[in-house]
Amino acid sequence: MDYVIRPVRAEEWQPVKELRLAALQDPAAPVAFLETYEQGLERSDDFWRQRAADGSEEGDGGVRQFVAEAPDGSWAGSVTVLIERPDGEVGFGTAADVHQAHVVGVFVRPEARGAGVAEALFRAGMDWAWSLDEPRIERIRLYVHENNPRASALYRRIGFVPTGETVPMQGDPTARELEYAVVRP
Repeated sequence: MDYVIRPVRAEEWQPVKELRLAALQDPAAPVAFLETYEQGLERSDDFWRQRAADGSEEGDGGVRQFVAEAPDGSWAGSVTVLIERPDGEVGFGTAADVHQAHVVGVFVRPEARGAGVAEALFRAGMDWAWSLDEPRIERIRLYVHENNPRASALYRRIGFVPTGETVPMQGDPTARELEYAVVRP
């Protein structure tokens, strides 16, 4: 694998935007992301600047976005990790009574799939979460649509297991999002 896995930099808002818009055009996007390509297009440059800044090492530490950068500087994929505190706001799913990390925004471009990029992105995100002293993360979770078997298989390979918790899919209460988690080693 010839990719460098690293956190985004605050000034990299344009590649952050481009990669997210590419993800929202992926055939799996309707079951993988909670926004549409059209919604992403409508977001302002200020939104994308803030998103990149929040996910960078210079951010407040509650979010970290990792990218897989090819030798030519292009980005092959990304994963974002959010820190959730028991007393804090939960963006999706239910709150836990422990400090946890929540993986979101998982995407690898089709031409880079099968080369270990997703696993490397997850390793970087999970290593970062486990390395935090404050708060000490006790588990890492994510949600996957019940009709996204490719993603489910990836998450199981990495060590995530279904917790049994489900939540209705935003915009389609008949569909379910399944929680997967891994506990602190």
